[in-house]
Amino acid sequence: MTAHFPFDNSYARLPNRFFTRQAPAPVAAPRLIAVNRPLAKRLGITLPEDDAALGRLFAGNDIPDGAAPLAQVYAGHQFGGWSPQLGDGRAVMLGEVVAPDGARFDIQLKGAGQTPYSRRGDGRAWLGPVLREYILSEAMAALNIPTTRALAAVETGESIRREGLKPGAILTRVAASHIRVGTFQFFAARGDIEALQALLDHTIARHYPDADGPAGLLDAALQAQAELIARWMGVGFIHGVMNTDNMALSGETIDYGPCAFMDAYHADMVFSSIDRHGRYAYANQPRIAAWNLAQLATSLLPLMPERDTAIEAFTEAV
Repeated sequence: MTAHFPFDNSYARLPNRFFTRQAPAPVAAPRLIAVNRPLAKRLGITLPEDDAALGRLFAGNDIPDGAAPLAQVYAGHQFGGWSPQLGDGRAVMLGEVVAPDGARFDIQLKGAGQTPYSRRGDGRAWLGPVLREYILSEAMAALNIPTTRALAAVETGESIRREGLKPGAILTRVAASHIRVGTFQFFAARGDIEALQALLDHTIARHYPDADGPAGLLDAALQAQAELIARWMGVGFIHGVMNTDNMALSGETIDYGPCAFMDAYHADMVFSSIDRHGRYAYANQPRIAAWNLAQLATSLLPLMPERDTAIEAFTEAV
């Protein structure tokens, strides 16, 4: 049996300045660690039974028919500091599948090699964080908290340098989309109104079809994030890196880095070793979410015909 993915790649039909077409870099000796067959069934994906074939597939060595591999570009505020260009530095989106219920999901290989957005990185991931994201994202899904999902994890058979040599690995991540606040920031900062409008239309069509223009999108995103953060707070979850490039317009938890659940209540608890001032501490998460949404509102302002009225409305909403 060969793999079949019901691809329909709408993001790849956006203008080329939204992404770079980029194939995953093949790895030496892929080996399957885990595959989430119930999730594959829900997505309408047919998978082979052979572990070796699955290893090659989820390492990016074998590209399924209908894929349109690409790396997305975006910007973002990281710990409050502006980065005008970030992007998928170690991830390649194979494409979007349309599930039997009509829902659309991105299929992304995380750790798939260098892209034009890698900066000084090697484009790879090591086994520890891959297993961590697999476990945490599936735990969040079981807790009924909106989240990206894990479809598979593979070892690459290669070693990478991370404070010594570590075993390389690749995670297959499933997301309602990878559209981020930072995606809007990227085009707004460049004054690219045409791209900003295209992104707005695409995001509304994909996530909030009842939203009316930029104000409607902001309202919908605000509601989704408020519900998400409330669920985080209810289970003592600390994301750890709530940068604007790590806030998804879909309202899903995305990018599991130095995150964890509190064992006992501490309002100022952090798990990131670089968050020395507690910017992303447990109790700060609602405030940071509002700050991130203010950056989204700022990015949407160029699409509003009456700027002063829009500023007043956006300020009230956020």
